Amino acid sequence: MSRLKNSFNQLSRWYRRFQISKSPQMNLVWGFFLYMLVGFLLLSIPLFHNESVSILDNLFISTSAISTTGLVTVGIYESYNFFGQFIIMLLIQIGGIGYMTLTTYYLLFTTKKITRWHSKIMGTEFTLPRTIKIKDFIKSVIVFTLVMETLGAICFFIAFRDTGMEPLKAIWFAIFHSVSTFCTAGFGLFSNSFENFSDNTFINTIISVLAIAGSLGFIVITDIWYRIRRKSKKLSFTTKIVLYGFILLLFLGTALVYLTEPTIQNSNARLMESFFQAMTAMTTVGFNTISTGSLSMPILTFVVFLMYIGASPSGTAGGLKITTLTAMIAVLKSRLFGQKRISFLNKTIPFERLYVATSTFILYTSIIFLFTFLLTFTETFEFERILFEVASSLGTVGLSTGITGELSNVGKVLIIILMFIGRVGVLTFGFALLERKSKTEAIIIEDDLAI
Repeated sequence: MSRLKNSFNQLSRWYRRFQISKSPQMNLVWGFFLYMLVGFLLLSIPLFHNESVSILDNLFISTSAISTTGLVTVGIYESYNFFGQFIIMLLIQIGGIGYMTLTTYYLLFTTKKITRWHSKIMGTEFTLPRTIKIKDFIKSVIVFTLVMETLGAICFFIAFRDTGMEPLKAIWFAIFHSVSTFCTAGFGLFSNSFENFSDNTFINTIISVLAIAGSLGFIVITDIWYRIRRKSKKLSFTTKIVLYGFILLLFLGTALVYLTEPTIQNSNARLMESFFQAMTAMTTVGFNTISTGSLSMPILTFVVFLMYIGASPSGTAGGLKITTLTAMIAVLKSRLFGQKRISFLNKTIPFERLYVATSTFILYTSIIFLFTFLLTFTETFEFERILFEVASSLGTVGLSTGITGELSNVGKVLIIILMFIGRVGVLTFGFALLERKSKTEAIIIEDDLAI
């Protein structure tokens, strides 16, 4: 027993040294990879299955859960028993709030301080404005998550009981869907998502409130909390941009679906269904109340755009982020009007933020193009369905036109890679991939380039 303990301590010390020797970006990649690996190994245990699940499908589900995507190749309720579903829920929770958040909060709770190493990792995982302190941010993440998921579970339980579901089943379904919704994971225990509840106002409201609260981001929540406690006199520029952009895109999406989507023209819940489809794409929650595969081409294209943008940084949603889109618009506006400073809403945006936004925009778009191109070789589906699947995977959305379970093995591997990149972030993944230990810099000569 003592020999086993010594071996474990040596392994822990080695891994600690390994972590410290790596960059924050590499630490994030390794952290999520290890959680994905552990989840995969646990889900591969036959004891947790209701029916046989292939190794690749277990890996796919584990990656989808830790990345809070929600794309599935097998039915969760049909394929995994309670223990398997519980493992998936834990992976969703870890992926939703960030793999370093719990350990950092534990340090704060026990020692009242966090190490410089933890601060670097958290600063990489969550992009924070200078007005928000990392300690306050961590506390708001944990407290807000617990409060919202608890309230969500209570409301879900009432809603499911009202539909005639058995009490024990309703309790588990309520807890699972509350965690999945707040973390915008899109994992459901129903075979057709929430299509059977398209006209259930209570369930639609619960999902919408939880998904929007999670996707708006912990920056917005912390900022509002500062304002309530009078630690700040006004909301930050980031919070204003997120709120304005989110409301505008959500309104446009709802109106477009309501006015043009033919499959819901005769529905009694037309407005609610329109709002839900726009909301689920923007928040990247991934649930649907009407069949995504039946959407018309214009709406399918606009949903791809909403998934591409996503919601807020430092939240549970994926996508390019509203703030990145805003920075790109600011660059274009300033260029067109011949302004020397790049600004938006009369606020100058720092160049370091513009560099990050531009890099993210280029890399994110390039990855979508590259993987769409690769999947056209391995799959036989229509181009728009492949593009939709790629945008949903990288944006960690979870919506699908119905092709996920029919992907080839190579196609599944490509989607697994996309979901993983989407969770750690395209820039973080790029930094980790191109990390160099050499301290010498190449000689750079300035030259001209015609644009």
